[in-house]
This record gives sequence, C-alpha cells and structure tokens, in this order.
Amino acid sequence: MRAVLGRLGIAAFVVAMSLASSANAGKVLDEVLASRTLRVAVSPNYPPSSFLNDKGELVGFDVDVGKRIAEHMGVGVKYDTPAWDIITSGRWQGRWDVVVAEMGPTKERAKIFSFPAIYSYGAIIAAVHKDSKATKLSDLDGKMVGVLAGSNSYDYVSQNIKMDELIDVPPFQYQFKPGQIKTYESANNALDDLRIGDGVRLDAVVGDDSVIYEAIKAGYPIKQLGEGLIYGPGVVATLPGDAEFDKKIADAIKSMKDDGSLSALAIKWFGRDITTVK
Repeated sequence: MRAVLGRLGIAAFVVAMSLASSANAGKVLDEVLASRTLRVAVSPNYPPSSFLNDKGELVGFDVDVGKRIAEHMGVGVKYDTPAWDIITSGRWQGRWDVVVAEMGPTKERAKIFSFPAIYSYGAIIAAVHKDSKATKLSDLDGKMVGVLAGSNSYDYVSQNIKMDELIDVPPFQYQFKPGQIKTYESANNALDDLRIGDGVRLDAVVGDDSVIYEAIKAGYPIKQLGEGLIYGPGVVATLPGDAEFDKKIADAIKSMKDDGSLSALAIKWFGRDITTVK
C-alpha cells in the first residue's frame, strides 16, 4: 500500500530541503497562473491510478484528479511521469508543481513536502482460499500467512507498525497473530501460493487491497476475509513555501469531495470508493 509506505535517507532530506527552499519561495501559484498550466507529476506505471492505455494515452484516477485540480484553478494541465524515487526525493528542479500519486504522508516525508489534501485511502486486507473454513479474522491466529517482504503488510502481521512515523492513519487493531509469516519478493508470488489450495502452502495472504482485488478479478480462487486491517491516506504533495498554492489545492479537493466527483472518479477507475475509510 503506497499510502502507508515509505522511508527516505537523511542525506536525501538535506539535499531536498535545500532545493525546496530555493525552488519554492511562494511564487508557484503566480507561475501557474501566468503560464496557465499546472504541471502534475504522476507515477509512470501504477494502474488504475496512472498508466498508458492501448492508445498510448496517460489515463487513470490520479490523472483525472490532477486535471480537476487544474480546472479548479482555471488553468490547463501538463503531466510528467518521473520515477517514484525521484518523486519522493523532492529533487524536482522546477520540472513540476505538484505530485498526485497517492503518496503516503510520513513524518520523514513531512521534512521535505507539504501535504495540502488527502484524496484517497489504501487498505491492507487479508485474503484466503475460497475453500477456507475461516469466517473471521481471528481464525488466522496461529496460521501460515504470506506477505510482501519489507512492506507495511509485514509490519502489520508481525504487529510492528511504527505509528510514530505515520501521519493521519486512522486507528486500527491487530486482529490476529499468525503462527508463521512467510515473506515474498512479489505479492503476486504469495497469491500464486495461496491459489494452489487452502493450507497447502499458505492459509492466507495479507497485502494491498488493489493487488488482491485484481487477483480476484483475474479469477484467482481466493476471497477477502473481513474488512480492512489498516488504512493509509494518499495525499497531494507539494514543496513547501507557497501557502496560497496549497490552499488552492485543498479547496479543489474539498470541492470534489463535496460535489461527489472525487468518489465518482474512484468508482470509475477502481470500481469502489477509495476516498473514505470503510
């Protein structure tokens, strides 16, 4: 879940803070209005949030949200698709004004970025084989659970979520304690082991809801067990220094929430409303 993950090195913080001070001195909104263009960075390959369709067009939830923010400001929009490590480093070098890529707000990232608005929530969920007799999350106590190595899903099942590093994560509870945790380099590999059969290699997989839902949609013989385990906010990110620009972004997201258009975009791209905690 991108909305909950992410840690940056100290050296990157120092470099990025220096760049932020020089590149974002309160003039961003003036430059956007003067050029009549909002430059938006999105992830290059993160469907259904941002990706190239069969026609080579950049589309997705984040793409549409960026467009609506620009429309709220009365300007056009131009997109860039930098690598995720460049986005999160803060070394933007004036190439874009704002990031709409469901970034997870952490206290370390807050040293580099401003977070004008939350516009989505990603969830970690549990999945079991369709033949599983588990009916509630506590049925996974003592079971073999697969997770992506180094992920927040791993932190959850090992009951080691570092709340002091996160921002705006809604309260949650640890709802089960696995007997054994099996880590994978790819979430899909964990799901492949689960699909073999109930308890054959795994009793459950815990991971990002979007990854698990895509597997279910693709025909994997698995099902969700219970509700979301933990929710992580996805934010619009800017470099600090232009409070008026940030307010315009916050106002745009609020307007989209109030008129229902943000939820409508989420349903369009995800088939469900990811703009609130369920």
